[in-house]
Amino acid sequence: MKTLIKLLLFLLLSFSLFNQNIFASEKIRIGLIVPLSGDNSLIGEKIIKSIRMAINKINDDRIEIIPKDTKSNPIDALKVSKELYKEGVRIVIGPVFNESTKYLDDLKDITFISLTNKLIDNPKNVISAGVNAISQLQTIKKFNDKNNLSRSILLVPKSQFKKEIEEAINKTKIKHRKIFYYDREPTRLTKQIEDLTKYQIRKNNLKYEIKRIEGLSFKDKEKRIQNLKKKDTLGNIIADFDENLKSVATSLLYTDVSSKRITYITLNQWFDESLLKENSLHPIYFPSINKVNYELFMNDFKNVYGLDGDQLSFLSYDLIGLVYFLIYENNFNISKKIFYKKNKFKGKIGIFEISKNTITHQLNFYSIEDGKFKKIF
Repeated sequence: MKTLIKLLLFLLLSFSLFNQNIFASEKIRIGLIVPLSGDNSLIGEKIIKSIRMAINKINDDRIEIIPKDTKSNPIDALKVSKELYKEGVRIVIGPVFNESTKYLDDLKDITFISLTNKLIDNPKNVISAGVNAISQLQTIKKFNDKNNLSRSILLVPKSQFKKEIEEAINKTKIKHRKIFYYDREPTRLTKQIEDLTKYQIRKNNLKYEIKRIEGLSFKDKEKRIQNLKKKDTLGNIIADFDENLKSVATSLLYTDVSSKRITYITLNQWFDESLLKENSLHPIYFPSINKVNYELFMNDFKNVYGLDGDQLSFLSYDLIGLVYFLIYENNFNISKKIFYKKNKFKGKIGIFEISKNTITHQLNFYSIEDGKFKKIF
C-alpha cells in the first residue's frame, strides 16, 4: 500500500513538473500591425524599435512579437490580421490609424489595441490606447475644480474631432458656461472670436464709460480710466485644440482677451517648444503625459537607434508592458476578458486605467510661462 501511495505521489509530481516545463516553454504571441511600407513606413519602423526596447526591459523569452504590414489601409489591416489569427494570435497591438480599424470587427476573437486616441465608432474588439479627449478633459476638470473655474467657455473646432470632444464633455460632466464652435479658416475665425467676446459691444460700452468719467472730477480719475481700458467681460476659456492654438489665441488677444486675465487651457500640446517663445500668450495650461519619462525615453531611443523617437513610439513602449502585465494578472491565460476587468497599470506615459474594454489615462497638468514648462500636478 505504501509503495502504491509513493508511486502515485511520484506520478503526480512528475505530471506537475511536466506541465510546468510545457508552460514555461509556451510563447506569449502578440501581433503587431503597423505600416512597414509606403509613406508611413518610418512610423512603423520606430514602433518596432520601441517595442524591441520594451521586450528587452521585460526580459521574458516567452514573448514573441509577430509584425505585419498594414500599408496604412483598412483592407490590408484585415488581411494581415487574418494571417495572425491563423497563427494563433489573439491579441494585436495596432493599427496606428483609426481608418485602418474599419473592417476588424470581422475578427471578433482578436482584441486589437489601437494606437489611435479616437473612441467613437470603433469596432467592439478595438480598444483605443491613445491619450483620448476623455482623459484630457478629466484632467482639465480636476484643475478647474481646484481653482473654482466653473464658467468656462469651451472652444471646439469644426473638425472630425468635434464628436470626440462632445462625447468627452458629456462623459466627464465638466462644468462650463457654453460651447463655442469655430472655423479654422483665419478670416472666419477672427470674426467668430469677435462675436464670442462681444468685442464691438464692449469696445463701445467702454468708450462711452470712459467719456463719461472724463467729464467728471475726482481723485485717481486717470488710474480708473486706465483700468477701464483693460476691462473685459469674459470668463475662463478652454481652448480644446492643438495646432490651431496660436491662431485662436492671437484672435483672442486682438479682441482684448488676454491670458493675463483669462485662463487659457488647451488640449495636450506634447510639450511643443515653439510655444515657449509665445510670451504674449503665457500662461497657457494643458494636460499631458509624464514629461520626465517622455524626455528619458526620447534620449534612450536616440542613443540606441540614432533616430528621434515620437509620441507613437513612446506609447508603443508602454503597450507591450500593459499587455504583458494584464496577461500576467490573468495567470498567463490570454482572453478577451483581461481588458474588461477593472485594472490599473503604471507605464512611462502615466497610469493606464482599464475597464470594460476602454483605456483612459491619469494625466499630469502643466503650464507654459516664463519660458518653461511647469508641472502643476
